[in-house]
Amino acid sequence: MINFILWLLFGALVGWLASLVMRTDAQQGALLNIVVGIVGAFLGGLIFSMLGLGGSNINNSDFSLSSLIVSFVGAIVLLGIVNLFRRGSVR
Repeated sequence: MINFILWLLFGALVGWLASLVMRTDAQQGALLNIVVGIVGAFLGGLIFSMLGLGGSNINNSDFSLSSLIVSFVGAIVLLGIVNLFRRGSVR
């Protein structure tokens, strides 16, 4: 149960930080930040494993600095893709 709560909290943190970097924070609420953080962690894990860099993410219940960075990069990529489809530019 505690891992689930940590997963939500770190997902919210990663999603919020990514939304600040991509300047979409005003459009997102707390729930969307959590979703962006969790889906971004999955995407970051896929990207890093495809590049052969390895690394885990917060979806693997690994709450280290490297997993937060992988999740953060994935969340930024996710928001960039969403912005590309919504506005026609990454920003």
